[in-house]
Amino acid sequence: MQTGLTIAAGLTLAALAATGAGAREAPPKQVLMPEDAGARAFQEEVGYSEAVIHGDTIYLSGVVAGPLEGEEGMEPAFTRVFDHLTRTLERLGATWDDVLVFDTFHQGPMGPQLDALVPVKNRYIKAPFPAWTAVGVTELYEPTALVEIRLTVHNPAAAADEAEARAAFPR
Repeated sequence: MQTGLTIAAGLTLAALAATGAGAREAPPKQVLMPEDAGARAFQEEVGYSEAVIHGDTIYLSGVVAGPLEGEEGMEPAFTRVFDHLTRTLERLGATWDDVLVFDTFHQGPMGPQLDALVPVKNRYIKAPFPAWTAVGVTELYEPTALVEIRLTVHNPAAAADEAEARAAFPR
């Protein structure tokens, strides 16, 4: 009788493992689209999201920076981009402290761009700093853009969900 129960229990566990039953499923991918109707229409036409939320990670699409007509230097463009990214992070319930990866893509000479970028970046991003990769590229999607900034962010809502799940199902 004991052997029969052991075999039945083993077969049940094997069936659960094979079907994935009992395992925590990853939440489905969610997206954040722009609030501005024109920007949303463009992104829907081209086929991309402002941000994708998957589990404990948020992936923000790149935001381009380029000087407007009559502007001197890149600082005003970088300030616009960081303000835009700040609003997007706020919509996601995140802050600059949640940024894990800060990637920049530079068209043209990188040195002068970094000279203008770093002081603006340092107004928003404080220690402990995210990982940062600066990449030189030959072209960006927007012809007038010189830099594109892309973020990977820890999802603070996922941390709260995980804590709630741990409290509901203690080990």
